[in-house]
Amino acid sequence: MVVEGQRSQAHAGADATREGAHGAVPPPDHGHSFPIRLRFFEEFKRRNLARVAILYLIACWVILEPTHVVFHMLEVPEWANRLVIILMAVGLPLVLLFSWVYELTPEGLKPTAQVDRASSITRETGRRLDRAIIVVLSLALVYFVADKFWLSKRLGATQREEASAQAAAGSAAPPSSGSVVAANDKSIAVLPFIDMSEKRDQEYFSDGLSEELIDHLAHSQDLKVIARTSSFQFKGKNEDIRSIAGKLGVAHLLEGSVRKDGKILRITAQLIRASDGTHLWSQTYERNVSSIFKVQDEIAGTVAGALKVALASGNDPQIGRANTEAYNAFLRGKYFLQRYTKEDNARALAAFRDAIRLDPTYALAWDKLAEGYNQQGLSGWLPPRQAYTEARKAIDKALALDPALADAYHLRGAIEWNYNFDFATARVQMRRAVELDPATAAASNSDVIDAMAIGRTAQALAAARRRAERDPLDAATQSDLAVALFNEDRLDEAEKVARGAIELDSHAAGTHAFLGEVLLAQHRVDAALSAAKDENDEASRLECLSDVLWAQGRRDESESTMQEIKAKYSAVQAYAIAESYALRADKAAAFEWLDRAYQNREAQVTVIRADRSFRILRDDPRYRALLVRMKLDDEHLVASAGS
Repeated sequence: MVVEGQRSQAHAGADATREGAHGAVPPPDHGHSFPIRLRFFEEFKRRNLARVAILYLIACWVILEPTHVVFHMLEVPEWANRLVIILMAVGLPLVLLFSWVYELTPEGLKPTAQVDRASSITRETGRRLDRAIIVVLSLALVYFVADKFWLSKRLGATQREEASAQAAAGSAAPPSSGSVVAANDKSIAVLPFIDMSEKRDQEYFSDGLSEELIDHLAHSQDLKVIARTSSFQFKGKNEDIRSIAGKLGVAHLLEGSVRKDGKILRITAQLIRASDGTHLWSQTYERNVSSIFKVQDEIAGTVAGALKVALASGNDPQIGRANTEAYNAFLRGKYFLQRYTKEDNARALAAFRDAIRLDPTYALAWDKLAEGYNQQGLSGWLPPRQAYTEARKAIDKALALDPALADAYHLRGAIEWNYNFDFATARVQMRRAVELDPATAAASNSDVIDAMAIGRTAQALAAARRRAERDPLDAATQSDLAVALFNEDRLDEAEKVARGAIELDSHAAGTHAFLGEVLLAQHRVDAALSAAKDENDEASRLECLSDVLWAQGRRDESESTMQEIKAKYSAVQAYAIAESYALRADKAAAFEWLDRAYQNREAQVTVIRADRSFRILRDDPRYRALLVRMKLDDEHLVASAGS
């Protein structure tokens, strides 16, 4: 009976199933969600939603890329770029919803629910969408090729024109075309990259990137690289590429732009052959700011490859160094340090301290902190002894962190020379710097100072000319050349170069006063007075005025001016006071103030043997005694040179 009952139940179940198949009684469906999902995906496919999504995304890319470039060139705010992206993102679900609800029919758009399946043309619509996708993809490919090989190469020039319209009108003008020099094919200048950030507040970063690239390329012994100061003379100027290259004496230029938005960088770089304006290479990098070091290496390596020169390896202290926040502060400090004013020097030191706080092991930040103190001591903004103490502590810390830091050895040599008058130690340190990185020798004026220290003015002039060739538009380099010419009694040339230095930087301390001294040596007293009155630095202006007034026979006024100098600047300008007394032929006072300059540890005293102002003292026994005391006599200098 049990088996029979089971058989009866089985037959009953089979009958129910057969009835359900004929539509009478539906079977129970405990897994009903799967057929519903299957029908949804079939409907999704039938209504061509996948094709619509693909077409929409490709079309957005084709629109977005040119829009971004145009916005970039027109300096449209960053929020406009973000708004376009947001609208496109919001549009995708709306387009898909519309494609689901409506269907294209021969009579036009109709709600899908009202379209008879038998008359639906969705398959034909799908084929049309396929053709549209192919067309839009082709347009995307055409744009990609055009951007890669044409648009991006012209973007930098357009940006330069736009930036120049906003550049400050007071920039120093470069010398006239008469100063154009012939270009070696293995030569390049890195023009300052343009800050294209929305708020125009990343100039220190774009300048820093340009300087880093100059430093990278300068490590090639086969490549002539124009120094930063000359390249930056063209900052914000819309000048012809050939004209810039001619004035700098180079065959190639590297230019570009930087747009920094939070942690995102967009860097565009172009290598240009100046003779015909041809772009040898162009690239745009969109990276996180943490990748900035790799981008610098890529750009420098690509440029070196294009010019077929080798970059020295193993002597770049910046590889793998600080975190990006410390590096950002470091670049800000370098930016202010280059301005050579007392206020900017204070800002630079604060920025370097920030970098050290963020990364106490950042050797380069310690090195630049020392350079800032050295600048204070040389400019009279800090007593030389104090400048030496602070600079030496910072440079020793830098070398403790990185014993292979060539710049730090060179700076240690400079401060030992400038303030401690320890010429033997200074030469040892500078030789070590050159051993580690030969580029440090080309970047300094130590050969000029060395030649002046031993009184070899012709040798100093030759060295100054070499520096001027490498850095032709640097006001400080031109001033050094003018001084070398002055000490060689080539007064007409000295005047011309001194005026050129003023043209390059009319605000640099001491430039007008030095021109006044040159004019005074030419017995052009009225012109010298005019130059003295144009001087911005008070100490230099008072010194030159005192000399001019003395030459005019206005002795009381000259003496009154001298007393003002003594009252204000005796702790930092004793050497200049000694020069004025030598001009008056007051030997006793000149020796008194030279001794005070030595006690002050003023760096200028190291070039006394070349200074034409002290020729009147050279036959005096006190002059020889002073040289021996300062270890500037031949015996000491020869010994230090061989140490």
